[in-house]
Amino acid sequence: MRIAEVVGTVTLSRPHPALAGGRWRLVVPLSRDDLRNNTTTADPVAAWDGCSCREGDRVLIAESTEAAAPFHPEQKPVGAYVAAIVDHLEIHDG
Repeated sequence: MRIAEVVGTVTLSRPHPALAGGRWRLVVPLSRDDLRNNTTTADPVAAWDGCSCREGDRVLIAESTEAAAPFHPEQKPVGAYVAAIVDHLEIHDG
């Protein structure tokens, strides 16, 4: 699971029926240095969102096989999903 920042919304003309009830968000995964320096250096990723996050929110994303695990036994065609919205984050060096 990684921390990411929501930078936009992805709009589909015909989403897969299994994805009803959520939205697609464009998120940028953040490294420790990105979090410390308030920068974004990674490429954006499309993530399925059932948490109702908004642009600018920091979120936790699960990717790959982990992204489909919360929906088991139902199958959803997702490669990344928003697992939670981060309310507070502290970075301790050391």
